[in-house]
Amino acid sequence: MILIADGGSTKTDWVLYDKEKDSISLRIKTQGFNPTLQSSNEIYTILLNEIADKIDATLIETIFYYGAGCAYSEANKRMFDALKKVFGTDNIEINSDLLAAARALCGHDEGIACILGTGSNSCLFDGTDIVDNTPSLGYILGDEGSGAALGKRLVSDCLKKQLSPALTKKFLEKYNLTTAGILEQVYHKPMPNRYLAQFAPFLAENRKEAEVQAILKHCFTLFFQRNTMVYRRSWLPIHIVGGIGISFANELKETAESLGLSIGNIVESPMNGLIEYHK
Repeated sequence: MILIADGGSTKTDWVLYDKEKDSISLRIKTQGFNPTLQSSNEIYTILLNEIADKIDATLIETIFYYGAGCAYSEANKRMFDALKKVFGTDNIEINSDLLAAARALCGHDEGIACILGTGSNSCLFDGTDIVDNTPSLGYILGDEGSGAALGKRLVSDCLKKQLSPALTKKFLEKYNLTTAGILEQVYHKPMPNRYLAQFAPFLAENRKEAEVQAILKHCFTLFFQRNTMVYRRSWLPIHIVGGIGISFANELKETAESLGLSIGNIVESPMNGLIEYHK
């Protein structure tokens, strides 16, 4: 059997796939990981508590882990060490979540594959390999169009009085927020990207408000301009995976069209595509 993981910063989907029977033996979810921000011991502890007792490690031939933050050797080693410690095998491939998106979305065709979830990323895929990538740079320097970026813009607009009083009151009361509390969470607590991304659903719920439309248009325009348009392949479809892509599909299509771009597939998770790939 093979164990396939699609790991984001917020949640991770795991599938234990039986190649002989061509069937899924187990599908579970755990919280997400980001080895750029977490130590190997932190990841190991989460794996031990949330997945170790649910899978018979002796059945696993190979682990294919695709994850957020798995784009550099140091981070990949942290993820590898944690998985090895839990499952006791060296047959582990650590790949970026971006390669997962490309394989799942484009198949063997050329295209632009994007991730729009808690974070964001994009690449140019030639049907076999990623041939170009604009670095994500994380929630401080990049991640345009992501849940974290949308949440950051919403919070900032709210506190800097860019929203109507009614919308500001609605937002603050919905999440029981104060300026001091927000600053504490963002600057002194772990995983501020997750904290900010949790506010993206508020934008979806209030998408008819003019201020919200402006936020979405601004954030998605930045995403395309700073991530996909740099590949200079305007004729290629832009495929998207992730919860933000699903939640704001119409806004993404409208923004893309205004820039002379076209949207291809939009899926919430690459897992089904990855299962097909690893068959």
